[in-house]
Amino acid sequence: MWFLMMVLTISSASANQCYGDPKLAHQALLAQQAHAQAVSERININTATAGELATLNGVGAKTAQAIVDYREGFGRFERVDDLTKVKGIGVKTLEKNRHRLTVH
Repeated sequence: MWFLMMVLTISSASANQCYGDPKLAHQALLAQQAHAQAVSERININTATAGELATLNGVGAKTAQAIVDYREGFGRFERVDDLTKVKGIGVKTLEKNRHRLTVH
């Protein structure tokens, strides 16, 4: 019981610290909206920057740069599936992101 009370007290204090201040609450809301927009937009793998590619699920900065380098070295991707030719992009990563990817 005491553990539950402690958790509730800490959670409440953290929530008040962030959302008790209207400016912090607004900043948190803007950050959530920006993240939601970033993860819902379609990404053209033939024109996207490394920063845009890094918003893909399971793709970090290094792999995003590898995609850009591959594109610059070998030319445009003909199909979304061609992304698996890039080291660091496997079938699972491709499938997690397919709904967001385009080559047009």
